[in-house]
Amino acid sequence: MSVQAMPQQEPQFSKLRAAIWPVQGSEMKKFLPMGLMMFFVLFNYTILRDTKDTLVVGASGAEAINFLKFWGVTPTSILFVILYAKLSNTLSKESLFYACLTPFILFFGAFAFIIYPNKDLLHPSAETVQALQQSIPTLRFIFALWGAWSYAVFYIMAEMWGSVVVSLLFWQFANEITRTNEAKRFYSLFPLLGNVALILSGQTVTYLSDIRDLYPPEVDAWGISLNYMMGAVVVAGLATILTYWWMNRAVLTDPFYYDAASMPKKEKKEKPKLSMTESFKYLFTSRYLGFIALLVLGYGMAINLVEVTWKSQLKLLYTVDGVFSENSYSAFMGNFSTFTGIATIALILMCKGIVRRFGWFTGAILTPAILLITGVLFYIFVIFRDQLDWMTIAMGLTPVFLAVMIGAAQNILSKGTKYSLFDPTKEMSYIPLDQELKVKGKAAVDVIGGRLGKSGGAIVQQFLLLTVSTTATQITIAPYSCGVMIIVILAWMFAAGGLSKMYNQKVAERERELKAA
Repeated sequence: MSVQAMPQQEPQFSKLRAAIWPVQGSEMKKFLPMGLMMFFVLFNYTILRDTKDTLVVGASGAEAINFLKFWGVTPTSILFVILYAKLSNTLSKESLFYACLTPFILFFGAFAFIIYPNKDLLHPSAETVQALQQSIPTLRFIFALWGAWSYAVFYIMAEMWGSVVVSLLFWQFANEITRTNEAKRFYSLFPLLGNVALILSGQTVTYLSDIRDLYPPEVDAWGISLNYMMGAVVVAGLATILTYWWMNRAVLTDPFYYDAASMPKKEKKEKPKLSMTESFKYLFTSRYLGFIALLVLGYGMAINLVEVTWKSQLKLLYTVDGVFSENSYSAFMGNFSTFTGIATIALILMCKGIVRRFGWFTGAILTPAILLITGVLFYIFVIFRDQLDWMTIAMGLTPVFLAVMIGAAQNILSKGTKYSLFDPTKEMSYIPLDQELKVKGKAAVDVIGGRLGKSGGAIVQQFLLLTVSTTATQITIAPYSCGVMIIVILAWMFAAGGLSKMYNQKVAERERELKAA
């Protein structure tokens, strides 16, 4: 009986193993370095994200983030895409990767060890900033950013790391070397390995930030924390370059892992050389890319509308007697990143089979649906918290603390679904495209589209802050922000439906072409 049962049990075991870990043993040489690259870039992304918020929120206020995203991050993103398109016509793919990544590593190292220690010499005095704010109240947030301009530059570079290194360089590399049948199994697992980085980097931030009590009051404990954290960023950045270099020499030269490796050099297609005008014309006439852009814009606007309101509450929580504690704020953000990583891994394990079983549309629609539900719940508490004071009294908590906790839960779920569902489905949608749309189209959608999404939310909140009243805050404009968020997410859902139809058609066409060949 046992001998006869073996052939029946073996297929069941194989199916179970494939469901838990769908990557085959022969594919590990390709998969693991990719996962390692994602680990390093997300390790840095988490440290940079937590640090940029601590610097800017503490020095200029959460409201200033809206102005910084629109007037700083968006123009920088546009300039980068112009430069990237030009470099992509002259540099090889490998050289382009190094040229984009190296300036980030140099800047973050210089900030901690050169710029920050000399901030008092580089920044204008607090008295000068306050005088300008009082003379021109409508520009009070701009002057607040100018008063700590090096922090603003750090914020811009940290934001660009997410767009350039995570969204563009890593995923473009993945899309280039990953086959469609591999993507269905690999793409949901890349974030699984990458989010281990969120847990470790979150605890790294917490450990390196929670050192205030170890030093006397006259010592700049935050400066010491910055040195350690930016040192870790530089090391992880160099490790990313080394892994990429190794893959180009040990993996992508093998036809088993990379189709292009089996093509004679003379058969490889030359990379298209288009001017900037031709490139953008090609991009904006693509309805398919337009739908992808709407997805990216939708996520960026929706998450920004909630995040800035939440961070304003977080600053209040860690301001005691008018003094803001950078170390305490940063330590909280480190723990927040850790819980985000844990939640994301759990969601990946629960959701990794959704696209394979229920199709691309189901995987793509879940993220906006979750953001809609959790975002509305957060805004309900913020808007009606005076009417819900019975709840905070019964729980023995302050309204600010409870608002921070509800906002943290909302952000954790939002980011968890982004990494587990939104990013994999979005990146899968690029695979059926031709080379030109993959390279320049993806750069424009991810870098400009992503930044315009966050800037779109920033523009809305800028308008409200300047028009509702001269003393408007994130709390007073919350009802309006909530309404805009609902409209944006509904448009995002519409775009997901339209893109789903076109994606399925392109995949079917590509499979027919491969069979015919």
